[in-house]
Amino acid sequence: MERHRKPALPGADVFEALTGDEDPAVRAEAGVRVATVLVRGPHDTGDVELVERVVTLTDEHGLDAVADLWATAPAESIAGVLFRLYLIRAWVRANPVQAAREFEAGKGFTPVDEVIAGVADPPTPAEVIRLVDAVVGGVVTGEFSDILDRAASFAHAVGIGRAHLHDDPDQLRSAARLVETSRVLQSAARTERLGQLS
Repeated sequence: MERHRKPALPGADVFEALTGDEDPAVRAEAGVRVATVLVRGPHDTGDVELVERVVTLTDEHGLDAVADLWATAPAESIAGVLFRLYLIRAWVRANPVQAAREFEAGKGFTPVDEVIAGVADPPTPAEVIRLVDAVVGGVVTGEFSDILDRAASFAHAVGIGRAHLHDDPDQLRSAARLVETSRVLQSAARTERLGQLS
């Protein structure tokens, strides 16, 4: 009997193949395929190594490589929302103190969905890092719609918190983008529940 094989994640060869002056349409098509395999491929939810590889994908290959795959995808697509999840993770890991502070501030002005209620009150930088890692890892261990809802709730709270903590125009624009990202993720979660996210 043939042994069950683990799903392959994009390796260095996928990212190296996308460099140069390749046709953007070919690149976009490759990005869609990679995103679909990542979310829809067969998963062993107990496979710690697979989860770790998904979570650290941008650590190994860089956010730019992921952007080459997914940044031009429609916002409400598998590739588009994966790109947004990795952007949120990268920002939180680079700014955990700010993320925890803004998340805490946002919780005071907007209801936070129960899906992220497991975060301590007040959240610490380490806890917001664990939260975003769990969200990205949930791509292969959880219900994708729930993962998108969880990320949306976090992004919304942080965006609202940022808007209340800062009066700098750049920070306010950034807060508005986070709230818009939250809206996109929520809409994608609804579409996923209908079985129509592609």
